[in-house]
Amino acid sequence: MKRRDTMRNLSMLIDFYEITMANSYFTHNKNEEAVFDLFFRSVPDEGGYAIMAGLEQAIQYIQELSFTEKDIEYLKTRKLFDEGFLDYLRTFKFSCDVHAIKEGTPIFPNEPVLTVKGPIIECQLIETMLLLTINHQSLIATKTSRIVSAAKGRAVLEFGSRRAQGYDAATFGARAAYIAGAVGSSNTITDRDFSIPALGTMAHSYVQSFDSEYEAFTAYAQTYPNDTVLLVDTYSTLNSGVPNAIKVYQDYLKPRGFTLKGIRIDSGDLAYLSIKAREMLDEAGLSDTKITVSNSLDEYLIGNLVEQGAAIDAFGVGERLITSKSDSVFGGVYKLAALKHNGKLVPKMKLSDNVVKTTNPGAKKLYRLFDKDSKMAIADVVTLEEEIIDESKPYLLFDPNFPWKNKEVTNFSAVSLLEPIFVKGQLVYQKPSLKEIKAYHETQISTLWAEVKRFENPHPYYVDLSRKLWDLKQDLIEQYSKN
Repeated sequence: MKRRDTMRNLSMLIDFYEITMANSYFTHNKNEEAVFDLFFRSVPDEGGYAIMAGLEQAIQYIQELSFTEKDIEYLKTRKLFDEGFLDYLRTFKFSCDVHAIKEGTPIFPNEPVLTVKGPIIECQLIETMLLLTINHQSLIATKTSRIVSAAKGRAVLEFGSRRAQGYDAATFGARAAYIAGAVGSSNTITDRDFSIPALGTMAHSYVQSFDSEYEAFTAYAQTYPNDTVLLVDTYSTLNSGVPNAIKVYQDYLKPRGFTLKGIRIDSGDLAYLSIKAREMLDEAGLSDTKITVSNSLDEYLIGNLVEQGAAIDAFGVGERLITSKSDSVFGGVYKLAALKHNGKLVPKMKLSDNVVKTTNPGAKKLYRLFDKDSKMAIADVVTLEEEIIDESKPYLLFDPNFPWKNKEVTNFSAVSLLEPIFVKGQLVYQKPSLKEIKAYHETQISTLWAEVKRFENPHPYYVDLSRKLWDLKQDLIEQYSKN
């Protein structure tokens, strides 16, 4: 990532209760080592998988986290905070261990995608920004992955900046979309900051500003002869737009050795119009001219267009991608999993009447098991931190909610997914480039079976617990139920 021109102090972008808890921890001399897990409970759109994104921005936030005198003065005005605690914030230095799943990796409910181990005050203070960052980008990456899947190899362009819910949502949403398969964005700042190709040509207002559509197209071709893409639906796509685009090619571009790179259709029956436009272009010798469509697209509309045989080369997807309109919340949570007491890390869990809110205790690892022959993912297994899955022996998988449902797997490889990011507050992770993350995502999404990736009633991908972790959870449930 290229460094942004303006640095912002985000230390106060924090839920107020995190500061009040931190102050109380401090005044009670309670800053022992803790373990927190960041995980999510359900996949948006009732899908079969999600995509991890936002880690780079979480890293940047942690590296830059400090409390300024302006922050301290504000906290003083609340007349709630101990002076010693305010002095602690003045000299705040992050010292935790952080492990996380790589960006671009398919992820699943109830498995830790990021863990933090260190002084509980530090763990608590970073909660909001970790959730904000991972939740948002993972949401947009997940939606984009579905859209890219529906496009069946046709290019997907992120066109949603003007409908995004704020500046950062537009910029980091485009970043997440690129990770999950979009080829570029209409948002120019993402090209400057992330080297995501900025794409776009003209609006209807450009065409309307000239006396005729033909004049507008000619002017644009004169300005960009090597990159002439024309918006053809301002007046009538088939009666004037496409014919005028062809005429500009014949009158101006072809005589000068250029071609018509593409046309865009932004309204109407996109299947019918694209098929007819393709026929007209081919007849004019423009078989290489690409057809891009836009207009409130999502994975379902794109899927329908593909099924109808629409002659579309690229989809410009806006509001329904950048806002994940159909399901606009990624429900990541951040929960205490262990706390050191008398020198020993003691597992902790939340026990709830709502079963889905009961957490998994202890410091943990996460493994993904792959079939050695097909290279496809079999299941994920959450284990206790000290456990190692032995690939040389059969491994028994079982459903943590219905443990009598089990399956023995052999001939598998076990890949540890949680990688060290910070150790004692020092960054140890070699951050990949955005292009590397994008390429990694392509390889990882291909390891999921089609049944898991389908939109309607996807086959559940299993996230199992190791026997030791499952036994620990049952023991704690029994123990807590007696309190």
